[in-house]
Amino acid sequence: MNSNKKLQILNLSPSPRKIDPLNYLPLRVCSPLSLSLSTNFPASAILISSAGPEKIKPYLRRSKGLPLHPNYSRVVVFSSLFPTMNCAISGEVPEVPVVSTKSGLLFEKRLIESHISDYGKCPVTGEPLTIDDIVPIKSGKVIKPKLLHTASIPGLLGTFQNEWDGLMLSNFALEQQLHTARQELSHALYQHDSACRVIARLKKERDEARQLLAEVERHIPAAPEAVTANAPLSNGKRAADDEETGPDAKKLCPGISADIITELTDCNAALSQKRKKRQIPETLASVDALGRFTQLSSHPLHKTNKPGICSMDILHSKDVIATGGIDATAVIFDRPSGQILSTLTGHSKKVTSVKFVGDSDLVLTASADKTVRVWRDSGDGQYACGHTLNDHSEEVRAVTVHATNKYFVSASLDSTWCFYDLSSGLCLAKVADDSEKVDYTAAAFHPDGLILGTGTSQSVVKIWDVKSQANVARFDGHTGEVTSISFSENGYFLATAAEDGVKLWDLRKLRNFRSFSSADANSVEFDPSGSYLGIAASDIRLYQTASVKAEWNLIKTLPDLSGTGKATCVKFGPDAQYVAVGSMDRNLRIFGLPGDEKANADDDSAQDS
Repeated sequence: MNSNKKLQILNLSPSPRKIDPLNYLPLRVCSPLSLSLSTNFPASAILISSAGPEKIKPYLRRSKGLPLHPNYSRVVVFSSLFPTMNCAISGEVPEVPVVSTKSGLLFEKRLIESHISDYGKCPVTGEPLTIDDIVPIKSGKVIKPKLLHTASIPGLLGTFQNEWDGLMLSNFALEQQLHTARQELSHALYQHDSACRVIARLKKERDEARQLLAEVERHIPAAPEAVTANAPLSNGKRAADDEETGPDAKKLCPGISADIITELTDCNAALSQKRKKRQIPETLASVDALGRFTQLSSHPLHKTNKPGICSMDILHSKDVIATGGIDATAVIFDRPSGQILSTLTGHSKKVTSVKFVGDSDLVLTASADKTVRVWRDSGDGQYACGHTLNDHSEEVRAVTVHATNKYFVSASLDSTWCFYDLSSGLCLAKVADDSEKVDYTAAAFHPDGLILGTGTSQSVVKIWDVKSQANVARFDGHTGEVTSISFSENGYFLATAAEDGVKLWDLRKLRNFRSFSSADANSVEFDPSGSYLGIAASDIRLYQTASVKAEWNLIKTLPDLSGTGKATCVKFGPDAQYVAVGSMDRNLRIFGLPGDEKANADDDSAQDS
């Protein structure tokens, strides 16, 4: 029925009377044609139509064949024979009644609208139904009869008694909950008080330990004498006092002697000859094994108030890891046992680089306090400082050890790198590039020992001839500070990391042949066999090395689980059986194969061999 048409009421009753549509219920909905063909209606029935009586009566007189009037398509027949109106869905008297123009059924408005929105059809007949097919009906307010038990005073008293009992039960339950909450609060306050007492005691013990450590450090000057009894070490500060100075009060370095150059040349020849016969070890972890690496352990090595691991090195012969932290300490960690062997304290600022010297018990550390320290194991697992070297005037960013394990180089932000004799702690050469001023941020020796690579904060990578201390090549192309460099064991490739990612350089043709887009790369490292490459940035990526023209395939991407979004260093363990990762939290994380998978991988490797 069109809602914009004025409804007309036609009384079918033989006796004239006033018609009130609110007293009638829908009996039938039909078209004018079917109405004309119908035979019987109740005597009290009325019709409500969008057309006037003159348009309906011809159909009621069973006049067949008349054209259908365009102003209406449905006629609703109402009857007063039904004493109540019940919803066809709920069976109850509706508060807001509506009638379907298709089926003539009565519904509660909210129920039929919800059903139409969900199913789009009549819930009784199953016919398609829309909101436009239902017509609201005005009705008097329905007053529900009172219940029998509220119609008398005893019934009311019983109702009040039941409500009182329910209220008392609810009040009792609330009191029980309050009592339980008070007990839990009392227990929590007791635990908090106990925790505060424990924290206070630990702080007191910490302060006492710091005081004892300060007293021990006051008596440390005697320690270097004990160290020199085992090796020709001397205190770096005292050695510096005996050095000659130039007119500008700068230290004069004796230079790299001919004997040292001969020694370096002989080492280079021996290593080059050995490299030609090099074979990949059978115990090296396979590509499939690296692809299944997952975190095995996490070790909090540094202080919580200054978290962050800046550098790392691994002594493969003993499976010992050294880390340098923002807390100005270096930690020697035994990976198999998971125990800290020693903590090296002495630097006043963050430790930017740490290196083991071959298979010996010597450790080198560089710091932002402008010093380099040489540490030796005193025999009881504790390390004593043998040299404190003060040849730089700015932060020292990197140290790297020569293949002879007798010499090392330090690189600093003061635009110089220094070549040291390890046994004496003497700076043999202090090299600066007169052609341009650059700040050195990374350094590494070539595996053969006659070439030194340095990275700078000016995005330039420089290659030096150690014998002449001359700059023989430079690589441009990075954006931002060069944070790390690493030579491949085959001697042909150099990997450099910077803010714009990692680049691979061919040392034979002095050109860049591949780049990896790892934004803000902090560390890059070849494994000792030269088979794998690790990159530490916002995550850790492991690649399989290849030739210049072949593709370097990504093996595994390990997430940075520190939550800082910055992995600072990555190192491969012995035979690449695990990967050690340092981040900007205080934890050292070990990634590798779980025990059962590692055993299966070893069995497969043995069968292949």
